[in-house]
Amino acid sequence: MTRHGEPTVVTVHRDAGGRDVATDLRPGGFLAPRPLCPSGGGLHLALVGTTAGLLAGDELRIRVTVGPGARLHLMEPAGLVAYDHRGGRSSWRAVVEIAPGGELTWDSKPFVVSTGADVTRDMDVTTAPGARMLWRDTLVLGRSGERGGRIRARTRAVHDGRELLVEDLDLTDPGVRELPGVLGPHRIVGAVTALGADPGGATHPSRTDFAGPGAQVRLLGTEAPSVERELTGVWQSWRASGDG
Repeated sequence: MTRHGEPTVVTVHRDAGGRDVATDLRPGGFLAPRPLCPSGGGLHLALVGTTAGLLAGDELRIRVTVGPGARLHLMEPAGLVAYDHRGGRSSWRAVVEIAPGGELTWDSKPFVVSTGADVTRDMDVTTAPGARMLWRDTLVLGRSGERGGRIRARTRAVHDGRELLVEDLDLTDPGVRELPGVLGPHRIVGAVTALGADPGGATHPSRTDFAGPGAQVRLLGTEAPSVERELTGVWQSWRASGDG
């Protein structure tokens, strides 16, 4: 069964009193935004899954808008699984726009690509001057005991009108991605990415600085827990640096 549905929409602005408020929270066909208990430092929301996962023909869409000076913290309480598509395809796309002085942190959980899945994932980010985003994501090729399906993950980030990060990660051919110099034996690809500002924090041997304001730490591994632990350390360090 093909499921398109409406996009999940999150729009946040800072009001005259200096509070970060959601002006548009709309559940989509796959995810619903849910407010979390106030904890200071911006608005905290969870993206809660409303379906079991991605199937053939599914098109998951997310649109996030952060207004001038507003701060939004998104978290996903559970990961997403793309199941065997039986010859079909699915897609995941997020469009993020952050106005001057705005800030978004997005702590996503692992995206699991089961054997037989064929997924395209697109992240499009636009940040204005003074805006920044911190994003954590992990791709897992296959569930336990699986080789994993096909995924093409594309990311394009534009800061102040100039391209900051353009990446096309093509992991659609298991025979190619398992070659030495590509992924080899690794089935976990995790990253913490800072866009629009130098994340500061502790140094890391896998850190790559962009030509503009931003950096990324990408890790490969054979087991998710070890990769997630190391990413958590980077995430906490960079987030604490940004809060300062």
